[in-house]
Amino acid sequence: MTRLEEQFAFLKEIDREKFIGRQTYLTDGKRKENDAEHAWHMAVMTILLSEYANEPIDVLRTVTMLLIHDLVEIDAGDTYAYDEEGKKTQHQREEAGADRIFGLLPEDQGKMLRELWDEFEAGITPEARFAHTMDNIQPTMLNAATEGKAWAERGIHLDQILNRNKNTADGSETLWKYSREKFIEPNIKAGKILK
Repeated sequence: MTRLEEQFAFLKEIDREKFIGRQTYLTDGKRKENDAEHAWHMAVMTILLSEYANEPIDVLRTVTMLLIHDLVEIDAGDTYAYDEEGKKTQHQREEAGADRIFGLLPEDQGKMLRELWDEFEAGITPEARFAHTMDNIQPTMLNAATEGKAWAERGIHLDQILNRNKNTADGSETLWKYSREKFIEPNIKAGKILK
C-alpha cells in the first residue's frame, strides 16, 4: 500500500470508534455517548479549559492525545470506570489494540501516535496529567447534568468516584475542586451517589 492508502485505511478503521458505547448518558439522559463523542467533547474542553492546568501545557499535543487515546477500544472495548473485573485485562487488551490500530499507519505516523498513546497511559507529563483530568471530569459533568442518572442506576458509592478521581487534581486543582463542588457534592446530597 502507498502512504496515502495506509492513511485512508487508518481513517476508515477509526470510524469504528463511533460504535463503541460508553456508560455515560448524554445531557438529555436518553442515550449513552460513544467513544468518538467522548473524545470530541474532551478536545473542546481542553481548548477552553487549558488555562486552569496546574502548569503550562501544549494544547495541540493534549488535544491530539485525547482524540486518539480511546481508539484502542475499537479492539479492546470500553472498560467501565467501575468494572473491577474488566480492569484486570484492560491493559493487555488495549496494548494489543494499540499495536494493531496504530500499525495501520505509515511507520512514522504510527510511531508518533503510539508514543502519544503511551504518554497518556503513563500519565506523567503535564499534557498527560491534564488529559486525564479531562477524561475524569467530562463523564462526571455529564453524570451531574443527568441528575446522577448513571450513578444511581449502578449504585455507585462516593469512595468509587474518589478513587477514580484520585489523580484528577494532578492536572488541574481548580477543575477538580469545581467538579467536586458542582458535580459530585449535589449528587451526594440528592442521594444519587451512595456514601
